[in-house]
Amino acid sequence: QVQLVESGGGSVQVGGSLRLSCRASGRFFSAHNMAWYRNGSGEQRELVASARSGMDPIYAASVKGRFTISRDNSRNTVDLEMNDLKPEDTAVYYCNFLIDLRDYWGKGILVTVSS
Repeated sequence: QVQLVESGGGSVQVGGSLRLSCRASGRFFSAHNMAWYRNGSGEQRELVASARSGMDPIYAASVKGRFTISRDNSRNTVDLEMNDLKPEDTAVYYCNFLIDLRDYWGKGILVTVSS
């Protein structure tokens, strides 16, 4: 059974930075894709950033230039460096791994950006 655990969330002021981390545990060979999604209040879950093995990362237009996703295959981790945070970045952030055509999700971690 694969489990994902996020860490690093919290509260920050506008313009601040946070780094989210996600670690996968369990028995699997590799994740084809690692990604971060988020749910803002009253909004649908949206893709924030995606790191597919062997390809350039993909970012939502709203975070491009401010967020950086990085994956470490040897440690089965994916991080999300978030800079110049804005109130609209406030959301629950979810880690997602695609392993053997199956999606795995973390429980989510809250990021709050206040002005």
